[in-house]
Amino acid sequence: MPVKTIIVNRLFESFAELERAISSAKDTLTRKQNAPVAVLERIESYEGILNKQRSLAMALCRFATAGDWDEVSRHVKLINGLSAMIRDDAREVLAGAQVEMSAEQRELSLS
Repeated sequence: MPVKTIIVNRLFESFAELERAISSAKDTLTRKQNAPVAVLERIESYEGILNKQRSLAMALCRFATAGDWDEVSRHVKLINGLSAMIRDDAREVLAGAQVEMSAEQRELSLS
């Protein structure tokens, strides 16, 4: 199997992994009582970003087939940038959840 094919397959596998993680987070928050609507909206925005990444990856494949390596490189950077955006925002969401959880724990311990 050509290296190019392996790399593209791995890219699409990473999208599937990300999709499962987003779905799991969304399911967990949906089951939680009083889940913050803003957080759910942020997670839903990840789904849109993931769809954009898939679209960019399809274009990347077309450019790779045509041998347009400048566009391949550009699309890789765009896909990586979107992944970084999701990662950084998810970290912020998790940090906020930990602060919220700590406040709840302190409140419970004072009761």
